[in-house]
Amino acid sequence: MIKLIKSVAESTWATVAVVVVLTAIAIAVVVNFLGMRVSGSLALYFVIWWILLFAVLPFGVRSQIEAGEVVKGSEPGAPAAPALREKAIWTTLVASTVLVIVAGVLPLSGL
Repeated sequence: MIKLIKSVAESTWATVAVVVVLTAIAIAVVVNFLGMRVSGSLALYFVIWWILLFAVLPFGVRSQIEAGEVVKGSEPGAPAAPALREKAIWTTLVASTVLVIVAGVLPLSGL
């Protein structure tokens, strides 16, 4: 799975396509099977995705000092290779799962 995500993340268009398809699938599941409206599921997904993005960003980051490649004029603690495309895919996978779980739990809480 990790190798697949790394290979897809090499292309910007492939990354965008994977993110859009996974998002559409998660929203379709929530709308069709759990009874949420499209607008509500999009709003909830947007919030979940951004919160999880900030949780995923620190994983696997090596600073420029650790990598031994400090760019002149930049902060030495800045990431050497942040791998943002991979993190977008991982965030989408986790956010889609969380959306389905949250949408399934919301009716039980009376909201």
